Amino acid sequence: MYYICYLKYSKLLVDIGILLYSKSLKYLIMSDLQTISEIKKCPVQYVLAINDTLNVISGKWKLPILASILYGNHRYKDIQSNIDKITPRMLSKELKELELNGVITRNVYDSTPVRIEYKMTESGKNILSVLDAMVDWGVSHRKSTLQGVKKDTY
Repeated sequence: MYYICYLKYSKLLVDIGILLYSKSLKYLIMSDLQTISEIKKCPVQYVLAINDTLNVISGKWKLPILASILYGNHRYKDIQSNIDKITPRMLSKELKELELNGVITRNVYDSTPVRIEYKMTESGKNILSVLDAMVDWGVSHRKSTLQGVKKDTY
């Protein structure tokens, strides 16, 4: 098993050991993923693991796209209508990157008209806990920020 981290302006691919998509050819290969407790003991590996995650899900649109797919919108038009202000070109680009990074799969069905659906991979489904934690933190942060604003205004 290989853990690949592309260092600058790049995408992450885990468990396949080959470069499919990268804006930079600079990368570091570390063999044998470690347990989370081992990673937490080393600040360098901890930051590297966070950067790897951010490389896959970074950007304005990837998390909303993933959330849309997770909650039942599997067709392109459904995803686009669920996310305000995303352009068709940007949606296509982000879906391709998510597919290249192994987070989603693109299924083409031979029918008339051709039907294309996007589904989460097993790795992609694991991001649900990350999204839930982000929602919990966001709600908590918003409450504390608004309480601080109310205190300052009186």
